[in-house]
Amino acid sequence: IRLTPLEAEMAKLMANSWRYLEFAIANQFYMIAEENGVDFYRVYQAIRHKYPRAQGYKAPGLAAGPCLFKDTMQLASFFDHQFYMGHSAMLVNEGLATFMVDRTEKLLGGSLWGKTVALLGMTFKADNDDIRESLSFRVKKGLEFKGATVLCNDPFLPGTTELEKAVASADAIVLGTPHSCYKAITPKKPFVDVWGFFSKPQLDIYTRDESDTDMDTEKKV
Repeated sequence: IRLTPLEAEMAKLMANSWRYLEFAIANQFYMIAEENGVDFYRVYQAIRHKYPRAQGYKAPGLAAGPCLFKDTMQLASFFDHQFYMGHSAMLVNEGLATFMVDRTEKLLGGSLWGKTVALLGMTFKADNDDIRESLSFRVKKGLEFKGATVLCNDPFLPGTTELEKAVASADAIVLGTPHSCYKAITPKKPFVDVWGFFSKPQLDIYTRDESDTDMDTEKKV
């Protein structure tokens, strides 16, 4: 597709900003639900169940990497800082790290002082060794600022704590990056999992029995 240089740059910035905004609304809904005692992933599954319009609905997670944040802010700068949706998305996505720290603090009785937290995954996306703009480091800093000892594990980064040791020593577990190897873990301690990686919500789904003349008859599946 042949575009002018300005059109081509706009296409890149708009595509990445759009994706960043999609993550922001998912993250905002996640924080609203979890802060009010609602299991976000039960709601998420219910929204997507046999509803084609919701199949592209993004799941929550730390939105990082070298492009999305940068290009959203670049587009805002280009538009004289009037890209208000972009700025809002930045506040939500960057603020998710703080939300994760606060959730961990609540799980441990309101204080992280003297506690040990296993932070699993430090790269910005799963099964990758790229740490550029990874928000896991912000989570680590936030936990430490509140007095926690943080044991970081990442199978793609040398020098991190062994997984078994980190999990065994921890008072709580925080999933920073959903590396596939973590699927083998069944958390037996308080954990924060924005990604829904360990989540196995069960929905009560009913279907109408069309062979039954009673219109009120439904069956759970």
